[in-house]
Amino acid sequence: QVQLVETGGGLVQAGGSLRLSCAASGRTSSLYHTGWFRQAPGKEREFVAHIDYSVVSTYYADSVKGRFTISRDNADNTVYLQMNNLKPEDTANYICANAPRPPRTRSDSEYTDWGQGTQVTVSS
Repeated sequence: QVQLVETGGGLVQAGGSLRLSCAASGRTSSLYHTGWFRQAPGKEREFVAHIDYSVVSTYYADSVKGRFTISRDNADNTVYLQMNNLKPEDTANYICANAPRPPRTRSDSEYTDWGQGTQVTVSS
């Protein structure tokens, strides 16, 4: 079992930046692939970004491509999400999740361990 804790959320004006962190603890000796998802009130959880354990493969939702960057430091068991040029529609609870195998789709069903999330609010 892996525990995931997200930090770094907050209130920011449109055009601003935030850097989210996802720290893993527990059985971190296993190789995990990590994704970021977000969920706004009244909306379904949606995929944001993904990074393989090897850091070779990353991919993004079209809505954040060019503005968000996912990265990881395997020595510290931490995955980051750098968010630039934030927009009000980015407001959501951001949640990280681990997948034991490289996901074949962007479905959240591919991920087995989930954090509680960190709230991001972007004001206009």
